[in-house]
Amino acid sequence: MITKTDRKAERARRHLRVRRKISGTSECPRLCVYRSNKNLFVQIIDDVAGVTLAQASTLDKEVKTKFANIEAAKEVGALIAKRAIEKNITTVVYDRGGYIYHGVVKELAEAAREAGLKF
Repeated sequence: MITKTDRKAERARRHLRVRRKISGTSECPRLCVYRSNKNLFVQIIDDVAGVTLAQASTLDKEVKTKFANIEAAKEVGALIAKRAIEKNITTVVYDRGGYIYHGVVKELAEAAREAGLKF
């Protein structure tokens, strides 16, 4: 009998595998990505204190593209970098959230790097 794989559970397992190795501190917080079918969400998290330091998504007013595509990823990446630099955060650890480093996730990272974040 052929069973259908649960893609959400597989991504969650990959994310846990990544999270075992990556943790954000106050000096070098974690840049976490979540991609839904319609939107893209990014947070900068201090895991030691358990707080979100900055966030950006396609639902923000500054972002013109309202879908989870490559153009939106570039806008959200630049926006999160701008908000992080305003709060004196320059270096982060990139947490791709169990997604493949390709397409939207890759463009978001490259846009954040171009806007001034180091990772």
